[in-house]
Amino acid sequence: MEELKANEVLDAKGLACPMPIVKTKKAMNGLAAGFVLEVQATDKGSKADMKAWAASTGNQYLGMVEDGDVLKHFIRKATADNIIENKHPFIVDNEELEKRLKEEKRLIVLDVREAAEYAFNHIPTAISIPLGELDERFDELNSTVDIFVICRTGSRSDLAAQKLAEIGFTKVFNVVPGMSQWTGATSGVNSN
Repeated sequence: MEELKANEVLDAKGLACPMPIVKTKKAMNGLAAGFVLEVQATDKGSKADMKAWAASTGNQYLGMVEDGDVLKHFIRKATADNIIENKHPFIVDNEELEKRLKEEKRLIVLDVREAAEYAFNHIPTAISIPLGELDERFDELNSTVDIFVICRTGSRSDLAAQKLAEIGFTKVFNVVPGMSQWTGATSGVNSN
């Protein structure tokens, strides 16, 4: 398994309920929208608590990894606005991408979510290049094949598609609504 990376790590080991949530809330307040917080807890109750707290606050619970006695929870801070304004002109829906994946072998699925989001759940053939790394890594992509850019909702993938188009990629498609509603095959760390 590839190492999961978070933007910040919160040590809540040895704390009992409700302290892991209290500390998580404070840490999330200081985190930029879209960033991932790793919360390290030893309280077994945090398994249900963290997931429920994230859902109630609009943040995205990515999953949990057990590391001995330590439960590592990964939570992505909600973006300030959930309004998606797509500017890239070429858009396909999830069903179209699923159909193309079954029909064609020469295409690229580019997942531009953060590494932790990708690790927990992604399309099996997808290449992970987080949006923030795209400028330095676009040379890893083949510009002669169709590139389907995906994120959680279609917002980051729209930005990535625009960037690729600006530097000369001509076969770029933004996948909407993205992984938040993907029903096709997935791979990743089991988040149960």
